[in-house]
Amino acid sequence: MLDRIYNFSSGPAVLPIPVLERIQRELLCLPGVGASVLEISHRSPPFEAILHSAEQHLRQLLTIPSNYRVLFLQGGSRLQFSMIPMNLLRGATGPADYILTGTWGIKAHEEAVKEGPVNIAWDGKTSYNSLPQPDKLQYSNQSAYTYFTSNETIQGVQFPHPPRSGSAPLVCDASSDFLCRPLNVADYGLIYACAQKNAGPSGVTVVIIREDLLERSDPNLPGYLNYQNHAAENSMYNTPPTFGIYVVDLVAQWLLNDMGGLPGILKKNQHKAQLLYDVIDTYPHLYQGHAEPACRSLMNVTFRLPNDELQTAFLQGAKQRGLQELKGHRSVGGIRASIYNAMPVEGVTTLRDFMQEFAARTA
Repeated sequence: MLDRIYNFSSGPAVLPIPVLERIQRELLCLPGVGASVLEISHRSPPFEAILHSAEQHLRQLLTIPSNYRVLFLQGGSRLQFSMIPMNLLRGATGPADYILTGTWGIKAHEEAVKEGPVNIAWDGKTSYNSLPQPDKLQYSNQSAYTYFTSNETIQGVQFPHPPRSGSAPLVCDASSDFLCRPLNVADYGLIYACAQKNAGPSGVTVVIIREDLLERSDPNLPGYLNYQNHAAENSMYNTPPTFGIYVVDLVAQWLLNDMGGLPGILKKNQHKAQLLYDVIDTYPHLYQGHAEPACRSLMNVTFRLPNDELQTAFLQGAKQRGLQELKGHRSVGGIRASIYNAMPVEGVTTLRDFMQEFAARTA
């Protein structure tokens, strides 16, 4: 414990200490089971209980309506970039609409065009530091669905509210802000999240899909790529990511029992993010925030310093304080502080204090 750093990695990312401690206690032998969660059959009653528990705790956290299915899949966002148009766009009467606010929306669009017609409803390509005004969204007639990324991890741009999509089902990549705040699941047709950002370890992807959309899946799709198969087999069409599901359940329990649910964690996340944005706004000559203030992310605080020399000095000084994984994505550079649910306030205040001290030294 004394050697733990403050880990600002964008994913795989920091996990709650109580969750890690419980994993440590139970890893050798699950209580009453006689074996590790890494060893038991996915068809065994103990794992079926874990799977049921994970789904029920997610349903409780998000108040998921009964006409939505919760699936635990593999392959991360990259697989969902293809599965979504395979299941929802093939055979549709109209194109899919994509709202592009950063890197991961762009990647999703690149895969969708391989499956059918796609319309770009809005593209922030000049800088990817803002969100579209409602009157700037150019939707298609008879759209198959509207796709957006709720939080762009690389650019640090987050939708405070989901965009309105009319009658088209709203599809959301929520990978990097899943479970960070309440949301109304009924506003969406499909929500998905790879867990390693905010909900668990790498290897498991949560998909929440409205039941009527399952009917769109073409039975001629390859088996694993068909949502219907996963729903029919209760996420056990193949051997599921058992350990990942176990950890997602522990994280959900931690949020419910220790953090006050999603309303409680939202308040903590807002407080943590404001600590850093206040420093950025106080020293704009030194810390050049990427996202416009109206769409700043609660999860990924992104900024640059005036030159590479200062950025290198900043990263080196931060590392000496135990503040690690702050370097921005290789595609954009700069600094990125990922302050997911499990990042303690103490880690953020330590970073804030360092930012203030660094600014004073370079004034």
